[in-house]
Amino acid sequence: MPTGPTEPFRLRAVALPAFAPTIVNGIGHAAILPVLALHARDLGATVGQAAFVVALLGIGSLLTSLPAGAFVARVGERRALALAGILDAVAMAAAALSPSLPALALAILLSGVSWSVFLLARQGFLISVTPSHLLARAMSTLGGSHRVGAFVGPTLGAGLIAWSGDLRAVFWLAAAMALTSTVIILLVRDITPQPAGRARTGGEQEGRGSVVTLRGVLVEHRRVLLTLGSAVLVIGGARSLRATVLPLWADHVGISAEATSLVFGVAAFVEILLFYPAGWTMDRFGRTVVAVPVVVLIGIGVALLPLADGLVLFTVLAVVMAVGNGMGSGIVMTLGADTAPAAGRAQYLGGWRLAGDVGTTSGPLTVTVLTAVWPLAAACVVTGVLCLAGSLWVWRRVAASEETRRARLRDAGSGAGPGS
Repeated sequence: MPTGPTEPFRLRAVALPAFAPTIVNGIGHAAILPVLALHARDLGATVGQAAFVVALLGIGSLLTSLPAGAFVARVGERRALALAGILDAVAMAAAALSPSLPALALAILLSGVSWSVFLLARQGFLISVTPSHLLARAMSTLGGSHRVGAFVGPTLGAGLIAWSGDLRAVFWLAAAMALTSTVIILLVRDITPQPAGRARTGGEQEGRGSVVTLRGVLVEHRRVLLTLGSAVLVIGGARSLRATVLPLWADHVGISAEATSLVFGVAAFVEILLFYPAGWTMDRFGRTVVAVPVVVLIGIGVALLPLADGLVLFTVLAVVMAVGNGMGSGIVMTLGADTAPAAGRAQYLGGWRLAGDVGTTSGPLTVTVLTAVWPLAAACVVTGVLCLAGSLWVWRRVAASEETRRARLRDAGSGAGPGS
């Protein structure tokens, strides 16, 4: 990662190759989130089983986080993104055509696999071209690109459901967006630097002359992955709760699928307004002031959800959670970029995503377990309290990492200001 700007850098210079495919792909993924649990319910799933189907997005990403890092290092960003888009299109078409709950579950699992590859490739590219003093803004803009898709997706989804009367229409939309993303990637000129630490080529080597391997990178950086990575696990777990408990609670109190999609769209719009301020705040004042509110606000929103017996309060709490999530736009990617090595970067980011994916999977799985023994309302309260407790751990780990990062920048003589 560059330690400082050698020439003026503008985020708009990488808008088409870095952000446009993320927006397009994000539209499809966001469109299915409000209705995925409902589609599972239509296929005969219980509340717990529906939550598990939602969790399979994270599980698919979790199972392939490490292989995805090695895969991107081997084939390069461009090819990895194209293949991920094709796989996601196939998975979404399969979800639309799924005749049973197991078929839907398999399709969602494959979609999670494709998303893991997609995000790793995009993040690695931005790290390689962005100067350190703008790194958080680049990562928050990447996260913001996904949020633009998250705003458009549910809105389009709600319109499709109203027009067709069929939840499956949103999965066809997601398939079309995945293919469109692939077309954009293939048509845009490839400006991606050669990935550092390309595995098994023998061309990229570490300081002692050994070939960079996935295992070697993970062992060398295991301390960071286990400590700061644990904070990322908490952040991922908190964020994933929204996609599970909001649709399930809406169904519980009788809010329609169309209205639920529109609420998700409103929440996404709030997040869009916050993604650039989030990046500026991280670059100026540090990562901690953004990381902690993510978990706190989502925890409050989830814990209070049982009070929402109608659309108005439901929307208010969804917006509260959106404020937290929006202010945390790019926080996980920024922390990963702060600690990523030059050699073996893709492999390291695979390990980093593993920590986040464990968290992303843990949220819906926690809801699955709790709803098996308690009512949904009790599950919301318990998970919300867990988020609030976890925010203390996030503060401790991210603050410690912040001190290390600032010391490293001072030692390198980068000239970065406090909190940059």
